[in-house]
Amino acid sequence: MDDGLDRPTSRELTSLRPALAFLKPYRWHVAAASFALVITASVTLSIGQGMRLLIDQGLSSGSTDLLERSIGIFALLMVLLTIGTFIRFYFVSWVGERISADIRSAVFRHLIRLHPAFFERNLPTEIQSRITTDTTLLQTVIGSSVSIALRNVLMFFGGLALLFYTNAKLSLIVIASVPFVVAPVIAFGRRVRKLSRTSQDTLANVGSYAGESLRYIKVVQSFNHQQIDELAFDERVSIAFRVAVRRIRQRAWLIALVMLLVLSAIAVMLWIGGQDVLSGQISPGELAAFIFYAFIVAGSVGAISEVYSDLQRAAGAMERLVELLQSPSELLEPSEPAVLPVDGGSLQVDAVSFAYPSRPEIEVVHELQLTVEPGEMVAIVGPSGAGKSTLFDLLLRFYDPTSGSVRFDGIDLRELALADVRDRIGFVPQDPVLFAGSILANLTYGKPNATAVEIDRALILAHAKEFVDKLPDGLQTVVGEGGTGLSGGQKQRLAIARALLTEPKILLLDEATSALDAESEDHIRQSIAEMKGRCSILIIAHRLSTVRQADRILVMEDGRLIASGPHDQLVRNNELYASFARIQFTDGGTSNNLSWRSTAG
Repeated sequence: MDDGLDRPTSRELTSLRPALAFLKPYRWHVAAASFALVITASVTLSIGQGMRLLIDQGLSSGSTDLLERSIGIFALLMVLLTIGTFIRFYFVSWVGERISADIRSAVFRHLIRLHPAFFERNLPTEIQSRITTDTTLLQTVIGSSVSIALRNVLMFFGGLALLFYTNAKLSLIVIASVPFVVAPVIAFGRRVRKLSRTSQDTLANVGSYAGESLRYIKVVQSFNHQQIDELAFDERVSIAFRVAVRRIRQRAWLIALVMLLVLSAIAVMLWIGGQDVLSGQISPGELAAFIFYAFIVAGSVGAISEVYSDLQRAAGAMERLVELLQSPSELLEPSEPAVLPVDGGSLQVDAVSFAYPSRPEIEVVHELQLTVEPGEMVAIVGPSGAGKSTLFDLLLRFYDPTSGSVRFDGIDLRELALADVRDRIGFVPQDPVLFAGSILANLTYGKPNATAVEIDRALILAHAKEFVDKLPDGLQTVVGEGGTGLSGGQKQRLAIARALLTEPKILLLDEATSALDAESEDHIRQSIAEMKGRCSILIIAHRLSTVRQADRILVMEDGRLIASGPHDQLVRNNELYASFARIQFTDGGTSNNLSWRSTAG
């Protein structure tokens, strides 16, 4: 599947067009800003005529009344310009901030519903950079650069019209210089556009590397890897810096060249205009007004050339964000989803085969066939890579089978809404995941409206209430990202309590007791026993005490189900399971851990 992240970039500013959709809800704010923009541009252009009157009538005539009247008009224009500038700046900046926030929200809403395979091919840290850095760039452009560009476009055309009105001959000199100014804008602008996209990509790479190192800081420090990481990070920063310098150099050449050409044209214009004043063909006021409008036009061209580079950078940023917004999900939901029965909990896996999208040539589950009845507890055992955790991924519909089907109560998961599928399931992963925030927020993650009684019941069942009550702030205790403030066993018990709080019809436990001490494991085992009959339970286990309490044990190897039955029967009839049992009772039965440690199975 093409997620759109490798499409070639466009050199056109039309890449910014998708941002217009986000402007529609705020059209009145845009209208207010546009009105203020027209007023300020008109007032600025009127200053030139005020200068002409001031010089030709106020100063040349020697009349105090005319001078005071001219200065009064000038002051009034300044007041209007100040008010208009305030209104324009406020509304334009507000719209920029609002659009940036809306785009961030839209991208996040889309990403959080994408299939997990998308994040196998695209680093979350790089995506995070797009959501933050690229939207910030868009905010700057929409909230500032676009306004500057529009204002200078108005000033350019208005100034050009008043140039001809003031003196047509001198205006032709200005017109003749325009192609020499526009040509480098286009030529250098294309280079800046390409370098801007590259600069954004290299900055995202810097953020990705830093995020990964800081997220796994304990591993970094335990291996004394800080110096190597510092060198690697510095190299990425240097690459980003070199790309930025190339972009800055191109922009600097662009601005300098434009200014040189513009000032050269003005110098020629002043020489010719000065000759006309001396010969009496035009008045000093007309020349002053013409010089004013010439600077307005020249300044507008220079500002537009600089803003054009900003717009190109924004176009690159918008391309990257649109790529995320248009990334399709492989998990399509039915337009009219089927409805699950209220009382149920049966599970059927019918001839399921599966290969991960990132490794399509390797089939990790082969023709798997099994049925779990409501209230039944089934343990799944097997060596690493047997397909156990992959089976859980399919049950949660993180992926769809390559062939075959998974059904809840006889209904194919692909015919159900994803929310309905996952509402029925409680899931405890092998590596417990806690989010930054309080213990209470983590417990109620799947059931925000849970009552205090329900929370206490889940904590007691997961043998977590005792240690939570001992914490200084109890349920309000804030844990770090990933639960860094808690032990592995404590995190595991909270993850179990979180799953039990949702009162699932099917409970999936992926090595739920792997991080617990013997006492906590015994309590969890008792809790699992109490859950038997209340919901269907599938547990990936590597401890015999957990396996033996199941109604049925499934033995998997190389993605295939090779045996099924109770413990005693499997010990007699299946060599793989028999070896599993023998290993656990090595050294006089002191070992209670299976050597099959799985991280991917």
